[in-house]
Amino acid sequence: MKKISVITVTFNAASTLERTLKSVKEQTYPHLEHVIVDGKSKDNTVALIQQFAHERMIWLSEPDKGLYDAMNKAASMASGDYLCFLNAGDTFHTSNSIEKMMSSLEEGKEPDIIYGETAIVDNHGVFLHMRRLSAPEKLSWKSFKQGMLVCHQAFIVKRELFEPYDLSYRFSADFDWCIRMMKKAEYLHNSHLTLINYLNEGMTTSNRTSSLKERYCIMVMYYGQLSTLLHHIWFVIRVVLK
Repeated sequence: MKKISVITVTFNAASTLERTLKSVKEQTYPHLEHVIVDGKSKDNTVALIQQFAHERMIWLSEPDKGLYDAMNKAASMASGDYLCFLNAGDTFHTSNSIEKMMSSLEEGKEPDIIYGETAIVDNHGVFLHMRRLSAPEKLSWKSFKQGMLVCHQAFIVKRELFEPYDLSYRFSADFDWCIRMMKKAEYLHNSHLTLINYLNEGMTTSNRTSSLKERYCIMVMYYGQLSTLLHHIWFVIRVVLK
């Protein structure tokens, strides 16, 4: 059976980390490891990691250059066949989410990328609504012309496919990274499952304007200026219509 490396990067995340640690620890899928890279937190984050430590967890706490640098570091520590990036505050949708995801794979086929849906939850983990953008039936690198149709946390990548996040992007390196991974992938598998409960906050949300500017530049790089401009005009029309 394939091994899953769940990666969580943290910095002063004591207020939200516990639910993530519990969710990973409670997963019924046996072939799993939890890789945690902390950026030398000054709050109770490390104490929480130590409290919930188990035989399937590896972690370190040291200064880093930010979120995506920590993700690159964690990926280099991972030993699983697949990588799943789960932020502090986010959880798996159910205790058997990974087990159901792996059971959804076709026998004899090994996808490069596995993806699914995401539920949005509040600070108490209470369901608010499904993510506004839903995963397409068939996903390709061109799908992201429509925006980030699959949440980063619900985008599971084969480790041998992994390339580092581009640190020149402060807020949207995950958008660029997902496109690069899809361009390399030959087989992308839709699990048709809600995989992740996503906390309705975070770095990208709190820096939304900067993030959107980066995403626009990334889209121009991959899809061209005209295509990106026309799609953004449609995004505005779509919001007005709703």
